[in-house]
Amino acid sequence: MKKNNPNDAPELPFLSHLIELRDRLLRSVVCVLLVFMALAYYANDIYALLAGPLMKHMPANSSMIAIEVASPFFTPFKLALVVSIFISIPFLLYQFWAFVAPGLYQHERRFILPLLFASTLLFFLGVAFAYFVVFPLMFKFLTAAAPVGVTVMTDISHYLDFVLTLFFAFGICFEVPIFTIVLVWTGLVTPQALAEQRPYVIVGAFIVGMVLTPPDAISQTLLAVPMWLLFEAGLLCSRLFVRADADSGKELTPS
Repeated sequence: MKKNNPNDAPELPFLSHLIELRDRLLRSVVCVLLVFMALAYYANDIYALLAGPLMKHMPANSSMIAIEVASPFFTPFKLALVVSIFISIPFLLYQFWAFVAPGLYQHERRFILPLLFASTLLFFLGVAFAYFVVFPLMFKFLTAAAPVGVTVMTDISHYLDFVLTLFFAFGICFEVPIFTIVLVWTGLVTPQALAEQRPYVIVGAFIVGMVLTPPDAISQTLLAVPMWLLFEAGLLCSRLFVRADADSGKELTPS
């Protein structure tokens, strides 16, 4: 890493950076493992909470099933591990920030730290939106669409994979404002150019919703519409950001 100005620390050898990276990765792994150990006892309860949106709409006298011998044991622990990673994200981001911050310019430090916080918050908002809004509507539709004589009995392992896929899909799609701001901040596009592409963005949002969600109009729309609205929010924020730099006469150049 290059030193940015005379006040920065001297440049460290490459081996020192590798050692620091190893130490921070080890701390991150230890943090996740400690959280996992605390949650492992409650793994079944956490899975029951995750299965709640589906169980509320399951037909009477039906339940989830386990088609693999070890899935009743491993599936809740897999979920507990994923939850442990989610809970540890603030610490993981801090380790990332502490590693890269010495090599950043001053204006980059002021920009990236709020960016990390905002992106984490938006990801969790996307997960919460999927759990509290999308899942109840989607599972109500899917269970009601079962043909007569077909009993809905979902495998616990397949359900977990399905739910985690949607969590990551909604979490990543909720990062649209961050992507928009970064594109403008780096100078790759201008807010005016992005605004002109609005019709394509709307169509693209519905295509993404069609690809990442089950084949029902409810979940597709519930992903596409927030993506479009978040694009508009990111576009607005990027305009304010550019306008503030222009008014102050500052350029995004190394300090």
